[in-house]
Amino acid sequence: MESELGYLLLFAASFMAATVLPFSSEVVLSAMLIADFNPYVSLVVATMGNWLGGLSSYWLGRFGKWEWIEKYLKIKAEKIEKIRLKIQGKEGWIAFFCWLPGIGDPIAVVLGIIRTRFVPSAIWMLIGKALRYAVWGYLSLQGLKLFT
Repeated sequence: MESELGYLLLFAASFMAATVLPFSSEVVLSAMLIADFNPYVSLVVATMGNWLGGLSSYWLGRFGKWEWIEKYLKIKAEKIEKIRLKIQGKEGWIAFFCWLPGIGDPIAVVLGIIRTRFVPSAIWMLIGKALRYAVWGYLSLQGLKLFT
């Protein structure tokens, strides 16, 4: 029961960290690895939570009304169209960088706002987030070895 609760907490933390809410899922992942949770399951859970959180940011941008975007974000439709044309065909590589702290969440929202192709954006976002957690998990486990 405790392990399921731990994985649920990790999923929730990872999901929240990929939305516009500031949260550090890496701390939760490291704590779980220190507590001897399965590293592979932990990495999959963290990646899936963070990926689904990133996709929620994407869809938030995608379903946003143009009037709201212009009013609250102060971005004119013409500027959004220019950005969309610049990015067209490169949305995958841009989605890859949704793992970056601080700017990754806005990247996901912008990808939704400019209505990039969903499947390439989702796949590259997943790859970036999986690599992020794989590197973090590896570094956490290596750091743990220093103290045991």
